Amino acid sequence: MQNTASASIGSVPSNRLKQLIHSLGPGIMMATAAVGGSHLVASTKAGAIFGWQLAGLILLVNFFKYPFFRAGVQYTMGTGNSLIQGYSEMGRGYLWLFAGLNLISGIVNTAALLLFSASLLGYFLPFELPLTTLAGVVMVACLAILFAGHYKALDALSKTIMVVLVIATVSAVIVAASKGSVAPTDFEAPSPWAIASIGFLVVMMGWMPAPIEISCLTSLWLKSQRKEQNVTAKSALFDFNVGYIGTALLAIVFLALGALVLNGNGAELKTSGIGFSHQLVGMYASTIGEWSRYLIAVIAFFCIFGSTITVIDGYSRALAEANLLIQKKELDQRRYHNAWMLIVGGCAMGILLFFTSALMPMLDFAMILAFMTTPIFALVNYLLVTRTKLPEELSMSRSMKVLSWAGLTYLFGFLAIFIWWKWLM
Repeated sequence: MQNTASASIGSVPSNRLKQLIHSLGPGIMMATAAVGGSHLVASTKAGAIFGWQLAGLILLVNFFKYPFFRAGVQYTMGTGNSLIQGYSEMGRGYLWLFAGLNLISGIVNTAALLLFSASLLGYFLPFELPLTTLAGVVMVACLAILFAGHYKALDALSKTIMVVLVIATVSAVIVAASKGSVAPTDFEAPSPWAIASIGFLVVMMGWMPAPIEISCLTSLWLKSQRKEQNVTAKSALFDFNVGYIGTALLAIVFLALGALVLNGNGAELKTSGIGFSHQLVGMYASTIGEWSRYLIAVIAFFCIFGSTITVIDGYSRALAEANLLIQKKELDQRRYHNAWMLIVGGCAMGILLFFTSALMPMLDFAMILAFMTTPIFALVNYLLVTRTKLPEELSMSRSMKVLSWAGLTYLFGFLAIFIWWKWLM
């Protein structure tokens, strides 16, 4: 009898842990969406160009943005509504601004990620195909998974991709650290605090850990998750913290990889996303061993593929909800979500077929737009959460309000510096 009781007592923490792991979903999907652009490219380039100098800034950006991304979980768990519904209640101007930004970001980001995915897919195929053909294959695969499984398929895929990527990247950093830096002893990395570096800092901060509208996608994924399983405020915040803190730490891991392997080694960094993705695979291979080249190419492909599928689903879900709210129709109509996935995917493929040369300028425009709108949506998220009556465990604490105001000061301050640098200097 005593053994049975002991087993029962011992199983309580185990059951709670299993429930918490089972509840992981929207936060991990947010991490998957974030890793593709800001981590694999921006963080690694930051380490490759500037060494360790931007580690503090990356952590600071993630720290200051935390309450505004967390707002999606607080608002949805407290009201049952998405942040987009909250924007609609605050005023239709916010809703139109959000819809317009999402339409631009969704199409351009999807096109860029499709091109990156196609490039990495072609890296390990035994035969050659045009990039647009490979991008079409990736597009069809993404839509097939989303139409077949929707949330459950995306949830399972995101968790698998993140686990494999984290293991591979941490292993590469450990091996690189054991070998020591490749830079000559007299090498001195350029300073990131020069005026000429503002453009790079803006792009990195705009997408670190992700564009602010991802908070709305997290809100929508959480809303969808609540229909399929029991989610408590505690489990939702745990999921968010795992995803958010995980992305911040992973950004430092990628920066370390760039600093240890590329900084000061004399290699010229590729400027295009495709060229840099191939350079990234070579970086893993040179660190872990040549035997790992194609394995890493597969992992990198699935990482970008995971970001692609998550971005298509998330932005389309957000556009569908905004569309229905603008028309004042009943929400959660799957056919609208499906239609927007086809629109976003079709427009992205159109860019790749007819405007490939304009893709990088469009991506830069989307990144700058994300940076410039970040303070606005951060303020809106803050006002929405503080003005809504939420349960005590979900309401914003005094310390979180202080962090929010510090974050807003930081974001609006850097926006002012960017406007001065870009148009007034």
